[in-house]
Amino acid sequence: MVVPAKRLSRSRSRKRRFQKEILKLPQLVKCKNCQELTLPHRVCLHCGFYKGRKYLKTLTEKKAEKSKK
Repeated sequence: MVVPAKRLSRSRSRKRRFQKEILKLPQLVKCKNCQELTLPHRVCLHCGFYKGRKYLKTLTEKKAEKSKK
């Protein structure tokens, strides 16, 4: 049976163990409607569009509706 020649220090073993948990930056794509950076496969929070269809009302639209009433 193979035995390690020397014991690994805590820092060396922890560096290897927690290397998977290092945070990665999210991948961002441009919205096809407004060119704003958004997360892929999600509704653009800036314009409310996803795949060419409107799903959300923007803040400016909500304010305009309130002022009409």
